[in-house]
Amino acid sequence: MPIEHCYTDTEACAKHVSDRVGVDLRVAAPLGLGKPHGLLNALYKHTANDRSRSMRLFTALSLTRPQPKPGLEARFLKPFLERHFGADQVDPQYALDQARDAVPSNIEVHEFYMQSGALLHSGSAQRQYISQNYTHVARDLALQDINVIVQLVARREGPDGVHYSLSCNPDLTLDLLQQIEAAGKPRPLCVAVVHPDLPYMSGMAQVADDFFDVELRPACSPRLFALPRLPVDTAEYALGLHASAMVKDGGCLQIGIGALSDALVKGLLLRQQENEQWQRALAALDITGSTRAMAERIGGLAPFAQGLYGASEMVLDGFMHLQRAGVLKRRSWDNLALERASAQGRLNPATPGGHYLRGAFFLGTRELYEWLAETERVDPDAIDMCPVSNVNHLYGDHQALASLQRRGARFFNTCMMATLLGAAVSETLDNGSVVSGVGGQYNFVAMAHELPDGRSALLLRATRQSGAGVESNIRWNYAQATIPRHLRDLYITEYGVADLRGKTDSECIAAMLSISDARFLDALCAQAKAQRKLPLDFAIPDAWRRNTPEHLHEALAPFQRNGLLPPFPFGSDFTDIELRLLDGLNWLKSSQASWRGRLQLLRAALNPGEAVPEEPAALARMQLEHPQTLAERVERRLLLAAMRRKSSPG
Repeated sequence: MPIEHCYTDTEACAKHVSDRVGVDLRVAAPLGLGKPHGLLNALYKHTANDRSRSMRLFTALSLTRPQPKPGLEARFLKPFLERHFGADQVDPQYALDQARDAVPSNIEVHEFYMQSGALLHSGSAQRQYISQNYTHVARDLALQDINVIVQLVARREGPDGVHYSLSCNPDLTLDLLQQIEAAGKPRPLCVAVVHPDLPYMSGMAQVADDFFDVELRPACSPRLFALPRLPVDTAEYALGLHASAMVKDGGCLQIGIGALSDALVKGLLLRQQENEQWQRALAALDITGSTRAMAERIGGLAPFAQGLYGASEMVLDGFMHLQRAGVLKRRSWDNLALERASAQGRLNPATPGGHYLRGAFFLGTRELYEWLAETERVDPDAIDMCPVSNVNHLYGDHQALASLQRRGARFFNTCMMATLLGAAVSETLDNGSVVSGVGGQYNFVAMAHELPDGRSALLLRATRQSGAGVESNIRWNYAQATIPRHLRDLYITEYGVADLRGKTDSECIAAMLSISDARFLDALCAQAKAQRKLPLDFAIPDAWRRNTPEHLHEALAPFQRNGLLPPFPFGSDFTDIELRLLDGLNWLKSSQASWRGRLQLLRAALNPGEAVPEEPAALARMQLEHPQTLAERVERRLLLAAMRRKSSPG
């Protein structure tokens, strides 16, 4: 039966939902891109203005634009944000209020995954966070008496009527409704908010016209939220080169989000397209040959002939780049006989179609959204968006098929810290403050141990910069752990790969030391010996003493100079002058992190050195050509110091 209630006015739709459901709204909204910010804001405002009403929102990954601090940061970011996101972009108001602890008392917001670090200082967000594996969210939500589901959708009209696509987020909606039905609870009011630019994905993401109770088609829709493309630095490139050697031809690939994942994708592209150069770069880093030896056993050094199959909770730009390069091309079928024939080399992939990428949600650049829409148009079988229970979960009716599809699986995820004994810290600080969330990381780590030839690889930088200086991300111990040490597998830093599977504690510690920064080796080794986990006569090999940023820069400098490892591997959303400004502003920010840096900054501001050619364009871009106030004059002085610092004395 077609939808009876169709709206073009968001406020009218919100009023209908509130009147239909009653005074107690219990709303579920998808994570990331699939959240209809306009409708949620209207429901939020309606509830906030009437304290006789209440609202509980269950969601994750609430996307907001960066909120720049006053001064140089705001001068740089505000024009960029308006250009990139559009002047009409709408942020979820509850997320803005969460960040300043201003959510009304009659509203609760529960998230199971937060933008990394965005809500560390929000008391309400920290108190109301729910720690869950991604695959358990639907099960747990079914107990919360959800009475409204709101979702951004794509809409298609054809000869057979109207169809909707859950598009970017079939991940939890389908699972949740199934769990609610199984529990014998009433079906929530389901509201479709149509976005004209959202790619229409068929397959499991497509639902019939009677799936939703209410349709909202606003007269105007802001641009889809698109992530800016990230730079990749030397350490991240080093990590990506090591990681790309762990991938097995003909296997299955899962990757997460961020610069480390971008570096991995770039490494895979180089392995495919510039193999000789890729091997030379890897050899320059891998002075002991341990990564290359491990590649012969676990991954590979040759280009991809069979290609890879993608099965990832998140579909991101990296998969698009890999498909265009001919790496992501191994097809799979939801048919056990076909999949067995394929695994045995008895099937011509061109004959029965099949998909080469399966995901539960997507989020990325506008280029990604355009690629998804075009792929759906020319090859509708290629990409299968489906429930998270299929992608992140191995057991159930699909176990035999999923195990075959995910043969040779390599699941890559990032973590913040790791212990010498192999536990991973990915989302919570030692004081209990939540940085992000578990998401699907535990799912993929556990799955890797269950698949016959699956491996989990956790990526982390060996060090981080803090107010106290440089600190090691590899610790003896830590108060919180996302992945327990009994599930230890592969860890990868910029200094190499540690294979911990099946190893003794002593062997694990030695392997983790081998990929630690040299500045912390002695202290880490001493801690392990003090706890009797390393022999007292254990000596740190000389080769590990070369685990330094200086060695990384020396090893990769030739490849950066020849353009093999550019600062932005997949292009930049910044203009040339903005890139030059960004470099200077990053220097200013890092200089303010320590007293030595602040002293250096003061000297540079007092004696900024000789002018550089980009100065007029930079001052114009920052609107500091003619400063009027003392604050503007100080900002101009600091900016010039940052621009001229390479030619400054000392």
